[in-house]
Amino acid sequence: MNSPLLAAEGTRHLLLGNEAVVRGALEAGLNFASCYPGTPSSEIPDNFRLLAPGGRFVFEYSTNEKVAMECAAGAALSGAMSLVTMKHVGLNVAADPLLTMTYTGLPGGLLIVSADDPGCHSSQNEQDNRIYARFAGLPCFEPANAQECKDMTREALLLSRASQQPVMLRTTTRIAHLRGPVLFGPLPDNPAPLVPFVRSPGRFVPIPAVARARHKVLAANIEEIRAGVEISPFNKTRGAGKNGIIVSGVSRAYLHDALLDNEKGLKIFELGMSWPLPEKALADFMRDLKVLLVLEEGEPLLERDLSALAHKLSLSVEIRGKEGPLGIFGEYSTRSIAQAAAALPGRQKQAEQNAPNKNLTALTDTDLASLPGRPPNLCPGCAHRSAFYAVRKVFGDEAYYSSDIGCYTLGILPPLKTADFLFCMGSSISAGSGFARFGKTVVAFIGDSTFFHSGMTGLVNAVFNRHNILVVILDNGTTAMTGHQPNPGMNQEVLGSGCVHVDIETVVKGCGVGRVAKVRGFNQKALTARLTEMKEETGVRVLIVEEPCVLYARRVLKKGREMRSSVARQDESVRKCFETLACPAFFRNETGMGINPDLCAGCMVCMQISPSFAAVKGEKP
Repeated sequence: MNSPLLAAEGTRHLLLGNEAVVRGALEAGLNFASCYPGTPSSEIPDNFRLLAPGGRFVFEYSTNEKVAMECAAGAALSGAMSLVTMKHVGLNVAADPLLTMTYTGLPGGLLIVSADDPGCHSSQNEQDNRIYARFAGLPCFEPANAQECKDMTREALLLSRASQQPVMLRTTTRIAHLRGPVLFGPLPDNPAPLVPFVRSPGRFVPIPAVARARHKVLAANIEEIRAGVEISPFNKTRGAGKNGIIVSGVSRAYLHDALLDNEKGLKIFELGMSWPLPEKALADFMRDLKVLLVLEEGEPLLERDLSALAHKLSLSVEIRGKEGPLGIFGEYSTRSIAQAAAALPGRQKQAEQNAPNKNLTALTDTDLASLPGRPPNLCPGCAHRSAFYAVRKVFGDEAYYSSDIGCYTLGILPPLKTADFLFCMGSSISAGSGFARFGKTVVAFIGDSTFFHSGMTGLVNAVFNRHNILVVILDNGTTAMTGHQPNPGMNQEVLGSGCVHVDIETVVKGCGVGRVAKVRGFNQKALTARLTEMKEETGVRVLIVEEPCVLYARRVLKKGREMRSSVARQDESVRKCFETLACPAFFRNETGMGINPDLCAGCMVCMQISPSFAAVKGEKP
C-alpha cells in the first residue's frame, strides 16, 4: 500500500497526532491491534484498518472496549506485541480486565492508548485517565506534539514487551488532532517475533492465592520501571532560578508558546513519562526552589504527589497549582498558562514587557462569548430526524425518552426533544427499564453500533425481568458518529470477506423479544402506524428503524437522490412543518419559507408531512 505512514526512515511528514501513533506502532513491530472507535481516538484505528491488508499486523474493530481489551490481552498473552485504543470513557468499560492483567502481566507486551477529552468536546464527561495509570499500575507516557506521539508509542510498546507489563499512552483531544512534522525512524522489514507462551497457571490464572502473590510482583515491576523513568529522555529539565515549573501533557506545548524566549529565572521540568514519578529527579529539581508552579490539565494529581514528596523530604518550596486562572474544569490554554506564569515572584514586569505574550492573550473570554454559537445538529436528510418526528407525533410529552451515545443524542434539541436522560453507552435500555418500573411510559433510543456495544445485555435483562419498554433501534448501517467505522450489523458487501454480518432482528428475537417490527426510516406512514400499535401494547417491544446514514450512503454506498424538495405554496402546513421537523435545509427570508437546494438531501420527509412541498429534479447534492 502506498501510504505516507509506510515511508522510509529519515523522511519527514506532517501528521496528525493520531497518525503519528500508528507510525510509532509500526516502527516498534506491532503484531496486533484492536479498538472500539471513539473521538478523539478514531483516526488511530481508521489508519490501522487501511494498513492492515498489507499483512504487517492483524487489526480488529471490536463490539465494545472491554472486548477490544480482552482480545488485545489474549494476543499479548500468546506472544504478540499488541495495542488497544479507545476514548477515555471507553477505559471505564474495559476496566475489569485491565485491573487484573496488570497483575498477571503479558509476555508479548500491550499498549493501551487512552484519548482523554478535557472540555467535553465530544464526550459525556472529562475524566482524567492518569488516575487509571496510578490505580491499575500502568507506566504512563504523555506526548505533547506529533513527534512525541510517534516516538513515545514506539518506546512504550518496547517497554511493555521488555517488562511484560501493560503500558498506557495518554493523549488528549488537542494532541490527538494537532498536526506537526514527524521525522520517521527505521521501519522493520517484519513485525516483532512472537514471544513463546509458557503455561503457568500460577501466574495467569488469578485465583486469590495467585492474585495476592502477583500484586507484589506488580509493585516490584513498577519500582523497577521507576528506575528507568528517572533517566528517561522524555523527561527534560532546563533553566535555573528560584521559580520552578513542572508540567505534563499538552500544557508543555502551551508553556512553550506562553514563555517564548522569556524563560529567564525559571527552572522547568517537562514530564513526558509521568508515571511512575521519577521521585529522585523531581526531589533534586525542587530542592532549592522557593516557588513551584505545577501545570497539568484535569485533576491535581501531580500537585498532590509533589506536595506529598516535598513534605516527606521537608522541602520548604511553595507549591502552586489549581488556583487563579487554572482549575480542574475544561482545557488549559496559552493564555491561562501565561497568566499563571506571570504570577510567579518577579515575573510580572517581565511578562508585561513580553510583546508576543500580549498578542497571544489578546482574545478574552468576553470576545469568545460574543462569537455566534454553532450548536451541533442532525444532518439534512438524517433518518433519525424522521424517526424522532414520528415518535413525537405519536407519544408527544406522554412518554419519557431514554437516549444513548451516538448522533441521535442530538434529539435533545428542540423541537424534537427526544432525550430526557442519558448515562453511557448502552444505558438507554437498562436505565429506561428502571425508569419505567414506576409507572412511566418510556421510549428508549439506541443506535446499531451501540446496540452491539452494550445494548444487548440491557435488552436481555428487560426480557428477563418483564420490563415495560419500547426500544427504538436506529439502524443507519454504520458507526456514524465517529466516522463510519464497521460494526457487526453492517452490509456484508461493505464488510467484505474479513467479517460476517450479524442481523439485528435475529439477535433481538434471540434475546426473547416477542414483539419486533422493522420499518424504513423515511416512511412516515409506516413509522406512525407501527408506533401507534406499539403504544397500546405492553412488555418489551422493539422497533427497528432502518435507513443508511445519509453521508455514509453517499460516500461509501454511492447512493444519492436525484430529486429534492421545494416549497410549492406558502401556507400554514409549511410553517408547521418548519417548526416541528426543523430540517437544517429549511430557511426563512423576506419572501417567505424555502429549502436550500445545496443542503437538501432528498429524503422527502417534508413532502409526507405537508402537501405544500413539491419534488423537483436536481443533481445529487
